[in-house]
Amino acid sequence: MQKTLRLILGDQLNANHSWFKEPNENITYCLFEMRQETDYIPHHIQKVIGFFAAMRSFAHQLQSRRHNVIYLKINDKINTQNLVDNLSLIIKKHNIESFEYQLPDEYRLDQQLTEFRKSLDIKTNTCDSEHFYTSRYELKEFFEDKKTYLMENFYRHMRKKHEILMEGKQPEGGQWNYDKSNRKKWKGKPAIPHYKWFINNVSNIVSDIEKAEIKTIGHFKTETFSYPINREQALEQLHYFCEYLLIRFGDYQDTMHTDQVYLFHSRISFAMNIKLLSPAEVVNSAIDYYYDHRSEINISQIEGFVRQIIGWREYMRGMYWTLMPNYKTENHLNNKNTLPDFFWTGNTKMNCLKQSINNSLNNAYAHHIQRLMITGNYALLTQIHPDQVDAWYLGIYADAIEWVQLPNTRGMSQFADGGKIATKPYVSSGSYIDKMSNYCENCHYNKKEKITEKACPFNSLYWNFLDDKREILGGNRRMSMMYSVLDKMDKSQRNSIKARATSIIEHPNEY
Repeated sequence: MQKTLRLILGDQLNANHSWFKEPNENITYCLFEMRQETDYIPHHIQKVIGFFAAMRSFAHQLQSRRHNVIYLKINDKINTQNLVDNLSLIIKKHNIESFEYQLPDEYRLDQQLTEFRKSLDIKTNTCDSEHFYTSRYELKEFFEDKKTYLMENFYRHMRKKHEILMEGKQPEGGQWNYDKSNRKKWKGKPAIPHYKWFINNVSNIVSDIEKAEIKTIGHFKTETFSYPINREQALEQLHYFCEYLLIRFGDYQDTMHTDQVYLFHSRISFAMNIKLLSPAEVVNSAIDYYYDHRSEINISQIEGFVRQIIGWREYMRGMYWTLMPNYKTENHLNNKNTLPDFFWTGNTKMNCLKQSINNSLNNAYAHHIQRLMITGNYALLTQIHPDQVDAWYLGIYADAIEWVQLPNTRGMSQFADGGKIATKPYVSSGSYIDKMSNYCENCHYNKKEKITEKACPFNSLYWNFLDDKREILGGNRRMSMMYSVLDKMDKSQRNSIKARATSIIEHPNEY
């Protein structure tokens, strides 16, 4: 039989893939830790640690199941630090006759491997990663004859197709979407169970990163990586979420609090995005638990969780492959400013940003509302270039992989695509932040004021943004009410608001 080399990327750690049913002495798997992947942007130290730890654990698991594995660590002498060069080296050294890989989920790697395949004079083959509900271009085909890419339509299609929370042809509970029930503010009660932490000693990995002199961002203050790094831990985390957190997830999924990092969130996004868990088994596990405890868990809790996975997650991947590669350069609002220094330090007097950024720096984590309505809201209101916003989001979060980060950031958060994903910009003044958090309670600024020295910066920035972008956004029906309010302000007030906002935009690190 011919000697075959199979590539496994760092986000393809799917132990249930059909590749691994039986060991074969003629098949060798390869995994690489590479500067190519650590250096194209600065990543959070915990993100690099997490990927290396999960990859090493997966390689060990394959070896324990008698699969042949070539694993190159970051400091191995033969490691060229480049994907193509490493593959070429192994193919030549081991007289490989066939090369196979799972289709990457990132456009950059897909292009790199496509070109590499063309250069080879041996047999090549690709296969699916066997992870998602949808194929790469299923969403594109679904929206082919439609005028808009509305997520809700796709979400309902997914519910029907996969018979998820359905009663015949109707949604269970009578509603498709319980989003309006997912906006409660947490005020210290109900009690939040202790989080499930994993003791993964990664001191050797930290030493390897330091030896390689990899430039990272963020903090790592212990020797233990607490997120799941293998399938067993990921399943344990999923079961913990179902048993202790699902009961309140929907109610409080949008809330924020200074005393809580994770609230009722699952902490499985990193595990899912590197494919330790499949979306189907996550959804099925949560729904099974819900059905077994229907007297305790309201439909709004499980629907809110399911929507995040079969709605947003699959939708974002589909939009990524539908719109790339041009999507990565879109800047519909023509924003050009620079991200403030405090995005890397957390040193700002705005408490909401201080809390959300420090959470990100300390934990490589922030939940979707902190990302969308705090850091993303500020970046959009201050008109930061979307390239800079993308780079920060892709680097700062452990679960950030471009297929999910880019459409969420450039589309949903920054409206740089002109409305392909979001029907309006997700911007707000300080009132929304106060409604959904306790951040305003101990802030240096006053949430009710617009133009004084103590006025919440979000207030003047919000109205200034609407005024600056009127030519582009003025015709958006969902923005008409706020433009009506802006038009009723007297000229002196509008001038004062713009002066305040201009000062914030030009001197962001002073606020």
